[in-house]
Amino acid sequence: MAQKKLLVVDDDSLIRRSLSAVLRLAGYEVSEAAGGTEALELLEKTTPDLVITDFNMPQLNGMQVLREIQARQPDLPVILVTGYGTVEQAVEAMKAGAYDYVSKPIIDDEMKMVIRRALDDRTLRDENSDLRKRLDMRFGYDAIIGRDHRMQRIYDTIESVAPTRATVLISGESGTGKTLIARALHHNSSRRDAPFVEVNCGALPETLLESELFGHKRGSFTGAYADKQGKFAAANRGTIFLDEINNASPMLQMKLLRILQDKEFEPVGGNETKRVDVRVVLATNLDLASEVEKGNFRRDLYYRINVVSVHMPPLHERVSDIPLLAKHFLKDIAKENGKRIREIDEQALDLLTRYTWPGNVRELENCIERAVVLTRNDVIRAEDLPPALRDEAADAPTPLDHGGVVPLKRALEAPERRIIENALRENGGNRQDTAKALDINRTTLFNKMRKYELLEKY
Repeated sequence: MAQKKLLVVDDDSLIRRSLSAVLRLAGYEVSEAAGGTEALELLEKTTPDLVITDFNMPQLNGMQVLREIQARQPDLPVILVTGYGTVEQAVEAMKAGAYDYVSKPIIDDEMKMVIRRALDDRTLRDENSDLRKRLDMRFGYDAIIGRDHRMQRIYDTIESVAPTRATVLISGESGTGKTLIARALHHNSSRRDAPFVEVNCGALPETLLESELFGHKRGSFTGAYADKQGKFAAANRGTIFLDEINNASPMLQMKLLRILQDKEFEPVGGNETKRVDVRVVLATNLDLASEVEKGNFRRDLYYRINVVSVHMPPLHERVSDIPLLAKHFLKDIAKENGKRIREIDEQALDLLTRYTWPGNVRELENCIERAVVLTRNDVIRAEDLPPALRDEAADAPTPLDHGGVVPLKRALEAPERRIIENALRENGGNRQDTAKALDINRTTLFNKMRKYELLEKY
């Protein structure tokens, strides 16, 4: 662990040097300032982990130093020390943002304990801030990758719906990213600091699913040896995500209808009615409208949950997004595995765009992870891809041969990008020569390079 840096501020040189010596023996790196003005000058040049300042000093006193630090570096903890402490001064210091208030004479062990506590609290705040940043990267709008026009509509829907209480139904094949959409809705809402609870309704037997969602009372069934809190109670003030809701039994569907309408439920085997404030997001890999017509899903529940619907298109219908997703996964997975893999070559990208991806985005991510782990090169090549993928993709038609399955404009994007990138490479990145070779003007080339995210590369 890096040595923590402290700044000791006191106009009394004897006290300042004595305290600094004690703290150096305790393992800290200590800087000294003989007054408030000198302390603020030092803070312009260096950033300590904590400041200890005397209260009564000429020119700038401890309170003035504290307020200056709060204005410049609000996360920097400050401990105030005084020989004439009063309750009023202590209250004023804490209101102004001081971490703690210590009276003279200074007791070494007491001071070291206060310092440790302040540094531990700052470490925890920094870790929480870092976690928040990583969550923003993982579940913010930017975490949902795709330029396809349908994905653009999904971005707009999430941005509009996330701040509201509206129930959202997400449909799409397995592996298309429904969970990511649910987490993005939660993370970009006012409930982001409350729990996000996920329940896969298809992974639990019908007899256990009701208990898992609503909890149960002791003795309500065989094996219920104690009261259990359900997922709805655990998600109070947050979001609950019910995946594969099409697997819910008729009885469970009736209970879900009640909790959506009244926010009330009773645990299994209990009579006490509980109320919760929960935002509900649901997902299905089946066409629920068809399930309603077949009598497999309650019509009233379907209309209650289908307030806002989001459909995730399968990956084979988002051909232009495959290179974008593959490069995104490559960057993250290579970093996680400590590998310096720069890119995916054109032949490999061509195979990726021609494969049908029955497992959708999840399968693509697994494919890139396999390639990163197994390759010994700094570029992913065709031979690094799974043999089954290479065989199927080699025999598959290009996106241009899919006829009415893929809209022409979208089908042309992948080959257009490759043509432009090849031309840029052949011309050493010179845009004027590239535009001339492609028989287009420089403005058109620039716009297409921006569209395909080639500006930083060339």
